[in-house]
Amino acid sequence: MVAGLGWWATKTRQFRSHVGARVSASERGELTQWLAPAQLALFDSMHLADRRHGLDVVTALRREGVTDAEALLAGLLHDAGKARVGVWPRVAYSLGQRYGNWVLRPARLVPRFRDDLARLEAHAERSAQLAEAAGCPARTVELIRWQEQPRDPEFGELLRLADEAS
Repeated sequence: MVAGLGWWATKTRQFRSHVGARVSASERGELTQWLAPAQLALFDSMHLADRRHGLDVVTALRREGVTDAEALLAGLLHDAGKARVGVWPRVAYSLGQRYGNWVLRPARLVPRFRDDLARLEAHAERSAQLAEAAGCPARTVELIRWQEQPRDPEFGELLRLADEAS
């Protein structure tokens, strides 16, 4: 495969998933069996695309044999800090990560994009804070906090890979 085409294919798939995101009533209902009320409220507060993505990350982790509740909870809630950021700031952010800050400079001139890009840049820390406030265990909080640069020797890299693949 030509260098970079894999990245574009992944981002195209993620864009389609974002735009067409759905969470069924049964999927939402299953969460009541393993989430505390505050954790469920945090899940419900997330952007629909991030809820779908969290469910997909949990599925990917389970496919890898992960049964640890703290790791699965991290997979579900790891993007809670993105808030209600829409698809176009996310596209700009991804392009900036791939091609450099020159892509983000003009995007930051758009008032709404400026705030959304700041949310995306800080989302791991903000997601960890929200998870902690929702009563998540310390290990879940740390998995979320370090999702992009894993520190947890057992589940950190698995979470990162599941996140990228979903």
